[in-house]
Amino acid sequence: MGNKQTVLVTGSSRGLGAEIAKLFGEKGYQVVVNYFNSEAKANEVVETIGSEQAIAVKADVRDKEQVKAMVETVNERFGSIDIVVNNALINFEFNPSAQEKVEELTWENYSEQFEGTIQAALNTIQAVLPSMRKNQYGRVINIGTNLFQNPVVPYHQYTTAKAALIGFTRNMAKELGADQITVNMVSGGLLEKTDASAVTTPEVFDMIAASSALNRVTTPADVAEVVLFLGTEASRGVTGQNIVVDSGLTMN
Repeated sequence: MGNKQTVLVTGSSRGLGAEIAKLFGEKGYQVVVNYFNSEAKANEVVETIGSEQAIAVKADVRDKEQVKAMVETVNERFGSIDIVVNNALINFEFNPSAQEKVEELTWENYSEQFEGTIQAALNTIQAVLPSMRKNQYGRVINIGTNLFQNPVVPYHQYTTAKAALIGFTRNMAKELGADQITVNMVSGGLLEKTDASAVTTPEVFDMIAASSALNRVTTPADVAEVVLFLGTEASRGVTGQNIVVDSGLTMN
C-alpha cells in the first residue's frame, strides 16, 4: 500500500491531534481531521495539509451513529480508512489545582473519561472494521499517557481511563491480528504545550524536565513521529504494544 492511504485522527483540530494530522499530511497521506467543537481550527489544519488531501468532519466520537456517518462520508471521498488514531480528549484539562480530590470524585467523573476513551475507540474500530477486514490491512493507534506509571499529579479519572485503554488495546490486537490489523498505544508524557496542558504550572514542567533522562519536556512532535511510525509498513511486526514517549521519565 502506498502513501495514498487514509488516516483518521480523532480530535485533531488542535494540540497533539493537529500535530499528528499535519505530519501524516506532510508524508503524503490522505487525512481526516475529526473535530467536535473547533470547526475553524479543524479547517485551518485542512488548509495547512491541503484541501485535495484532507477533509474536516464533525463527529462526537462517543456517539456510535455519528462515527458511522463520519466513516461513510470519508469512504465516499477517499475509498476507505487504513489508519485510525484515537486521540480525542473529552472535557479534561491538566490543571493540578482544579483536579478533584478523592472525597470530591464522583462516578460521573470516571464515566465521562471512560466514554471519551474506551467507548470512542470502540466506536471508531467498529466503524472501520469492515473495510480493514476486506483489505486485510489496518493500523489502529490509541493515545495513552505515562501518568499511570508515574502519577506526577493524580488526575484520577483521566489516568484510570487511559490505564483501561491498555487492556482494550491488547485485546483488540489479539482478536484483529488474524486480519492483519495492528493495534498499539502511544503514551506521551505531559506535552509542552497543548490546549489541554496550557494551564499546567511552569513548576510542574520544570520538575518533569529535571526528572527525565533527557532533561527535557516532551513535545507533541516527539509523540507524532512515533504515531507516524506505527501507521507505516515498517511497524508491521508491532502489535499490542504501549510505546512510551516521555524523554525517559518512565522506563518499562
